[in-house]
Amino acid sequence: MLQVKHSKQTSSSICFSAITHTPVSSPTRSENVQNKALKRYQSLMAVRATVLRFPSDPDAQESSGLPWGVTVTPFASKDENGNSPLYGSGGDLIPRCENCWAYYNTYCDQEQWVWTCSICATLNGFSSETIARHSSSDSSPETMSSFIDLELPLDGSEEEDMQARPVYVAAIDLASSEEFLELTKSALLAALEALAPGSLFGLATFSHKLGLYDVQGPIPVVKNVFLPPDSDGTLSIELEDAMPLFSFLAPVETCKDRIASALETLRPTSSWEGTGGGQGMDRVLLGGRGFGLAMETLISYLGSEHGNTFALARIFAFLSGAPDYGPGQLDTRRYGEQYASRGEDAELALLPEQTPFYKDLAAVAVQAGVCVDIFAVTNEYTDLASLKFLSIDSGGSLFLYPSTDDSTLPQDMYRMLSRPYAFNCIMRLRTSTEFKTGNSYGHFFPDPQYENVQHVICCDSHATYAYDFDFVNNDGFSRHTSELPILQLAFQYTVVVPPEEFPTPGSGLTSRSKYTIKRRLRIRTLQFGVAHNFNELYDSVDHEVVLSILVHKVILASLNEGVREGRMLLHDWLVILTGQYNEAFKNARSSTGSLIDVTFSQCPQLQALPRLVFALLRNPLLRFHEEGIHPDYRIYLQCLFSGLEPSSLHRAIYPLLTSYATPDKLAYPRHSLSRAALMTSESPIFFLDAFTTLIVYYSSTADPTLPYPPPHDCLLRRTINKVKQERNITPRLVFIRGGQEDASLFESYLIEEQDVDGSGYANAMGFVSFLEEISQSVLEYMK
Repeated sequence: MLQVKHSKQTSSSICFSAITHTPVSSPTRSENVQNKALKRYQSLMAVRATVLRFPSDPDAQESSGLPWGVTVTPFASKDENGNSPLYGSGGDLIPRCENCWAYYNTYCDQEQWVWTCSICATLNGFSSETIARHSSSDSSPETMSSFIDLELPLDGSEEEDMQARPVYVAAIDLASSEEFLELTKSALLAALEALAPGSLFGLATFSHKLGLYDVQGPIPVVKNVFLPPDSDGTLSIELEDAMPLFSFLAPVETCKDRIASALETLRPTSSWEGTGGGQGMDRVLLGGRGFGLAMETLISYLGSEHGNTFALARIFAFLSGAPDYGPGQLDTRRYGEQYASRGEDAELALLPEQTPFYKDLAAVAVQAGVCVDIFAVTNEYTDLASLKFLSIDSGGSLFLYPSTDDSTLPQDMYRMLSRPYAFNCIMRLRTSTEFKTGNSYGHFFPDPQYENVQHVICCDSHATYAYDFDFVNNDGFSRHTSELPILQLAFQYTVVVPPEEFPTPGSGLTSRSKYTIKRRLRIRTLQFGVAHNFNELYDSVDHEVVLSILVHKVILASLNEGVREGRMLLHDWLVILTGQYNEAFKNARSSTGSLIDVTFSQCPQLQALPRLVFALLRNPLLRFHEEGIHPDYRIYLQCLFSGLEPSSLHRAIYPLLTSYATPDKLAYPRHSLSRAALMTSESPIFFLDAFTTLIVYYSSTADPTLPYPPPHDCLLRRTINKVKQERNITPRLVFIRGGQEDASLFESYLIEEQDVDGSGYANAMGFVSFLEEISQSVLEYMK
């Protein structure tokens, strides 16, 4: 099994939920086939385990070769069965076990005055208040459902003082280009459309100066504060003295046009020379990108009103390159160094952060109630390995766009701001006494006082986390008891509730109430079976969750020991799993008659794993620096993949390739990613879903009368739109006509004929040779 030490390293939480899709008309047979193929992908699972039947004891778990754990999506609107939680009040009134502090749930044994905890089997007494409450089923949701979401009371002063207005600040890099600023303007105009009335919005710019905009008057006014160039410099003036915070934060509903006008005045520092703005000090400092100090001062500026004006503020930081000026500046020269000539591992040199500045700043942001989202639009080395902590540790997200030409930044901004989110979250996963949580993975930080308690700064309905399990002792789940394994996920969170509109009597006008905050407690309790033999264990495998746990482990291994070590661990895991499977099924033989069954022919639930491991080894996440993998892109993928829901991660690692006879007729719902699959298929149209990229490919032999691109009202377009709607990032859509346009992008995804260790060009190697190599390694392992 992979053994990776627990790390406090976190990653951004970008995950995916189900979107209800209502067809305009009854679905055709082709649509039904397509929907069935995508059904598993579209469904959102609140809790998913690597195995539905848990291993019976440590020996069975070790001998299986499988990771043992779960992924959880705590703010998902539905559970793993598609059921919504039972909502109610009185979250503070649920009985709790006096031994383990688990919550009462439907799996607890109950008598008239007492109940037995389903987690630790402790006998607890009911209070008279609880007995009275349970006498009415309407007032005790915990007795009716194992998935509940209950309101918690707020402290009286907290409820009165907190106005809870949503606060958003855009911080824009002016040491950039006209194209960058045009894209940023488009993104912020989209963001303004997504913001709810009553939100407050602030506009700031940074270069060697920090600019604050007051857009509440008839003409936008900007106040500039010079940023010192020294790495330990501080501002000579407080931002509050330069511009009062409430002049900076403007109501969106009344100032939207003025914000748009202010955006139109933005110019890059490179254009200042020759316009009167590039004289003296400006000219000397022209081009500086003082991102670090700009963020530090903005966070302090906003933090003064945390708990009064807002419960959570969000800063959108738009970057066009690495910070190179003042505190937090980064040395980008390390990217150009020749590590190979010195015998050094480039990944080990480029994956760690070069300064703790941004990790420390994220901790300050958390205390100030500020969440930072970073949008990097650049193809130059920006050292996201250092910058990522400011976003992911403060509850934000990290986005990377290599070009302004086909960037989906405006769409991503709109999607991000249109979906609900929770903040100030506390999460605890409890287990029954036979086992315990081991490593935990995701975008959170551990509680400094309580074990196995995680804090999540900001969490949307897509955010997913993972845990793996260990047995407490060698007994495991005893065969002599009827008690089954139990998990309980408790998730306490805060949401901002928009104001309601009330008609004003006699005036025909409406008035709006204030934003309010609500504290809620969501509890999900699950019971799992126990596998008493390898058939039961292997038949209960969820390969998508196995992939999720593996990705978390190899990311941590890559960060700690380098990409080569991550690749070796992944390869060795598949060898061990295959060997253990062949030991368990001693009569198993592959379809080729090999002594080693590397295709898991006796167990359908395992058959996807070799392809997924091969695809993961071919993914830029685990390819080498010398193959041309940009270190910033690798960091972006680490942040993206470590937060994805299992079905979404499956799509990102091994894309879905479908074929169409016409734009309105599905031919085949799934092909392997190989040229052979294309050649043997007579279909003229292929649709490839690689999660971040969608490709429609017309083969060179396609009938020229087929409409190209596909019409907007056809089945293929409806499928594309459905896929785009269900994602929280906007996939790039590409149309390619084979034989007339460059098809290299599409062909790069046909990985099964590519060498797992090579450049990616098609050759005699590929997936078949990979299986042969695994077979040889298994023989060595089993000697």
